[in-house]
Amino acid sequence: MKILLPIDGSPDALAAVRHALHLVRAGLQASFVLANVQTRANLYEVMVAHDPAVIAQLRSDAGADLLRPAQALLEAAGAAWESEVAGGEPATLLVDLIEKYGCDAVIMGSQGAGSLRSALLGSVSGALLRHSPVPVTVVRRVEDETDAGAGLAS
Repeated sequence: MKILLPIDGSPDALAAVRHALHLVRAGLQASFVLANVQTRANLYEVMVAHDPAVIAQLRSDAGADLLRPAQALLEAAGAAWESEVAGGEPATLLVDLIEKYGCDAVIMGSQGAGSLRSALLGSVSGALLRHSPVPVTVVRRVEDETDAGAGLAS
């Protein structure tokens, strides 16, 4: 089974990774695709940078930084994974990545690192629940979670 893990740097996203690893420890055979979606550059960023390649590199580097904690958790557990940083509208790109990587499921955090904009337009998890071609598990972070049972309510 291949599972997409959207990672945005939020505590809930890492709780989703811990939950996925809990399932693996319980016997699920799975590999993972870590995905970070960077928003497109705004007009101000384009005007200041003057070079689309510089903006693309900065966004790629930022995405790679956000993926590192999730990669460390997967590496420590000995789990197989691959990753991608993409740019654009998160829900649309995540559906595209599900298809591109042949994912069988998605496990993601319930609340991301988004802003008021995401609250007004609807959350990425809600959009993915509506549009994903595969099952989506939304994990809520538990305040006192540990690596042993993270993301799971007792």
